[in-house]
Amino acid sequence: MTATPSQPYAPPMEPCAPRPPHRSPRRPRYGALRGTLTLLALPLVAALALPAAFAGGGTRRWFGGRAESQRAEAQAAKDAAAAAFYELDTAQRDLRISIETITAVDDSPAARRVVDGFAALGRRIDEASRQYIDAVDAHDLDRDDLEAPAASRARAQLTAAKDELGRAKLELDRFAEGLGPLLGKAETQLARLAPAVERARQSLLAASRALDTARGTGLRADDLAARLAALAPELTKLNEGAGRHGVPQTLDRAERVTREAEAVRAEAERLPERAAEIGHRLVSLRTRAQALTTRAEQVEPVLSELRRRFTVACWQDLQHVPEQAADTVRQAERKLAEAQTARDEQRWPDATALLSTVRALLNATDDAVSAAGDRLRQLDAVQKDPQQEIERTRFAIRDAQRLAMAGRHTPDPRHARPLDDAVARLERAVATLEGRHPDYWHFLTETEAIRRTVARVVTRIREDRGAGH
Repeated sequence: MTATPSQPYAPPMEPCAPRPPHRSPRRPRYGALRGTLTLLALPLVAALALPAAFAGGGTRRWFGGRAESQRAEAQAAKDAAAAAFYELDTAQRDLRISIETITAVDDSPAARRVVDGFAALGRRIDEASRQYIDAVDAHDLDRDDLEAPAASRARAQLTAAKDELGRAKLELDRFAEGLGPLLGKAETQLARLAPAVERARQSLLAASRALDTARGTGLRADDLAARLAALAPELTKLNEGAGRHGVPQTLDRAERVTREAEAVRAEAERLPERAAEIGHRLVSLRTRAQALTTRAEQVEPVLSELRRRFTVACWQDLQHVPEQAADTVRQAERKLAEAQTARDEQRWPDATALLSTVRALLNATDDAVSAAGDRLRQLDAVQKDPQQEIERTRFAIRDAQRLAMAGRHTPDPRHARPLDDAVARLERAVATLEGRHPDYWHFLTETEAIRRTVARVVTRIREDRGAGH
């Protein structure tokens, strides 16, 4: 454009960035400094505008190279302070995410101290940010009449603000370095959270499908259905998320739901097999009860033989075996009927418990019935040749005596005394066989007791030598 007398020429106006508005120091925002980035291009724009200003006879005042040099240094200080501010703000934002990660998982005293430390550090950062904003707001580096002293003061204040921001950044970095253990633990738990919740959901789905399959075979599985239904509120809480219920609590809930749902699934899958197994056990125990009834009827002839050939002491503890066996078998048969009813009603735990009771009753009966026949065989053997039992006991005593004397000139009294007593007891037991009606059962029980005593002495000798006595 050409200048005319009626319209004097004016040089083109340079773009001027808006001044950052004053803000609260508690939370600096990026808008206050947006103009700062625009100013990075100003030296180039000013350089391009200088020829036009001088050629057109513009009215802008210039104060020589020193003023412009100070302006440029102040602008560079402003840019450096802005970069430090943004670096600090970014680091604080990243650290806040780490703090939130820790507090979402951890409520320990250590975690609470971290929160308090971060709050104190935030106040320190706010002070440094306030110093920076005040320095930016106090100096307009785009003024035409900016003098060298003012530019120098601006540079000094902006440099001080930048240094303070740097020191705050160093404190922030040191604080972040100390969060390693807590942050690692929190991140580990958060990494486990989603897979744990998903496993719980899949376990519940698998349990539900297994239950449907079992019901498809005609089994009600009411107890399993009730256990599965009880997990529904837990699934609701899992779906509500860790934000409402807490990460540790949600992890524990997910693991518990997974564990219980897996148990329901396993039992539902095994239910048809369990039903068949209970049916087989019913048949087997019923057959065994019938066989024991027949065997119990044979006890009386055995008792008659014992009464005829041996003294009362040899059989008097067996004389009630027939009646006791018959009564126990009747109890077992009643329990079998109850177990059959529980099986028909699909009360599997009740049926299993009743069958265990039946088995215990039949075992006791079997032992009692067998005792009579065993007694007769033992008494027959000792009556025919008592010397075999005597030699068996003497061998046990002599073997213990050799062990007691091994490596010694005289035996330890703690070992010798019970062995000497065993020898005397054996002699007395052998003496009971003399006479017209020897008590063979007493002889057998006494020799058995002697061998148990000798075995205890042998164990004690070996323990003492193992301990270095």
